[in-house]
Amino acid sequence: MNGTTGTPETSRVIVVGSGPTGLLLAGDLAAAGIPVTLLEKRPHKISNLSRAFVLHARALEQLDARGLADPLEAVGQPLGRLNLFNGLTLDLGTLPSRFRHVLVLPQYEVEKVLERRAAEAGVDFRNECEVTGLTQDAAGVTVRVKGGESLRAAYVVGTDGMHSAVREAVGLPFPGRSAIRSVVLADVLLAEKPETLLTAAAVGDAFAFLAPFGDGYYRVICWHRGRDVPDHEPVGLDEVREITRLALGKDYGMHDARWMSRFHSDERQVPSYRVGRVFLAGDAAHVHTPAGGQGMNTGLQDAANLSWKLAAVLHGHADPGLLDTYQSERHPVGRSVLRSSGAIVRLAMAKGPMLAVRGLLIRALGHAAPVRRRIMAQVTGIGYDYPAPRGAHRLTGTRVPDLALAAAPGGGRLYEALRGGRFVLVTPAAGPYGTGAATPYGDRLAVAHWRSGRRTAVLVRPDGYVAWAGEDARLPDIEKALATHVG
Repeated sequence: MNGTTGTPETSRVIVVGSGPTGLLLAGDLAAAGIPVTLLEKRPHKISNLSRAFVLHARALEQLDARGLADPLEAVGQPLGRLNLFNGLTLDLGTLPSRFRHVLVLPQYEVEKVLERRAAEAGVDFRNECEVTGLTQDAAGVTVRVKGGESLRAAYVVGTDGMHSAVREAVGLPFPGRSAIRSVVLADVLLAEKPETLLTAAAVGDAFAFLAPFGDGYYRVICWHRGRDVPDHEPVGLDEVREITRLALGKDYGMHDARWMSRFHSDERQVPSYRVGRVFLAGDAAHVHTPAGGQGMNTGLQDAANLSWKLAAVLHGHADPGLLDTYQSERHPVGRSVLRSSGAIVRLAMAKGPMLAVRGLLIRALGHAAPVRRRIMAQVTGIGYDYPAPRGAHRLTGTRVPDLALAAAPGGGRLYEALRGGRFVLVTPAAGPYGTGAATPYGDRLAVAHWRSGRRTAVLVRPDGYVAWAGEDARLPDIEKALATHVG
């Protein structure tokens, strides 16, 4: 696609960790023509021990911009209503998105699609390759792996989870605490199919959640307030059945567990997502409770934010200072997700006087549409915007929905036009830079125009946020914006 500047070592990116965040990031960079090596300490095998089970609207939009949403929609199951906890249900049919649902599917299905894309784009996969340390200088980063080998790259991104070796190597703390201890997981067969696609409830001291794998097995996540035991304590199916019955009223005849485990759920966030030439994304940067299913989705959006910026800098189209915006844009989102998921858990597990508070809140939300919309926007990810410079147009930094465009490259939708990691300039039909206009930016910029008579010119970043906008903008204004942002 685009040629990189410098030698392979000075233009390469090393991504550590092959979960969804790392796979999306590596695939984006390789598709943009950046040499990428992806290090993974596990053997090459997509695990069926999925942690996540839903894709929310904003993550689906990001995947749509890569042509990946429709294949995942074909294997997942859409759910139009999301039950956060007893009595608080969000109707997703009103979302201002093409994806007015959550897509229920195991994390490993997402990883399969992302891994195939990354491999086709030319990512260099190295499995059973454990990072033991790294050093960086003004020109790049040297990564040491188990066995004594060293690898050199311009930048390193740690997407290697909660126990990140990259985070440890750069000496960053991971402040926070355990929010819930002794959570029980089990993958089981059920004699009785649950009434809903996702089942969750909290009653008294017990909580339980059921989600389908699609192969007949169900993931059970359950917790009992009175059973605070170490993670290494063995789990028996009788314990899973008992807690599930307490929370849901029955255990659905669960049997033939193929895997059971116990874990604790932490709330943590690293203070800085960047140390020099090293970045952190996904669970390496932030971990939350499973409430609302926001973890994998937040990591995918971290990757979408960082990948196009790294590619622009390595291709010489942007000043390296652009990379600082990864911290300023994504760290506040991670902090907000941590708070919202924590609040959902605390309300779900309310006890004593807090039960009355929860009841009042649920009743209030039933009559407060703006508050419901705000909660829905946060959980699904579509409600987050990025900070804009002082004096910028009011649209700058905002998420752009899937606009219907006239004669847009790739189709009539914005997220089709974004494919290929390009910017999209949307202008009035009769204005400067009309559709099909030649530009000096090649395949880094697509030009389309409104189907309506709107007079606003909007430059959309590759991750679907507004880089610049202007009312009745003249050609010099547009050319200045393109030179500033596209490079």
